[in-house]
Amino acid sequence: MRISARLSVLVAAISGMVLIGVAFAQSNPFVGTWKLNVAKSKYSIGTPPQSSTTRIEPAGAGVKYIVDQVTGTGEKQHWEFTCMYDGKDNPVTGANPNGDTVALTRVNATTVRQVNKLKGKPTITQVAVVSADGKTRTLTATGTNPLGQVVNNVTVYDRQ
Repeated sequence: MRISARLSVLVAAISGMVLIGVAFAQSNPFVGTWKLNVAKSKYSIGTPPQSSTTRIEPAGAGVKYIVDQVTGTGEKQHWEFTCMYDGKDNPVTGANPNGDTVALTRVNATTVRQVNKLKGKPTITQVAVVSADGKTRTLTATGTNPLGQVVNNVTVYDRQ
């Protein structure tokens, strides 16, 4: 009987975690696939990307970002990271042009601050805001990129 009681508790705990994950995904307006709207975006330096798609998925109590981008020169870039909204640095895998770690902080229900770093030094800070209707995600990026150029971009993404 003890084994079945422990098994029941374990099944209940796992079921609870799954339900929390589903509720988090439904209540997190950032979760989804977002496509860059180049025409509505403004770049302070360089050539804008030809395209960029960001997929944001629930990952436990945090999120996983998967980014595929084609630069203005036609170079394909891919990077991803998984973070909690705790402000702690997390490694980036792939070719993130802004650094090798990312930290996310939830400002409010529709705003997230992302701090990119390269070798521990802050580069670009992005503040992402999802519109009230949930159809648009606007990122304001400020800082200095790894090439030493000052960045002040506003990029607009449409939910797919």
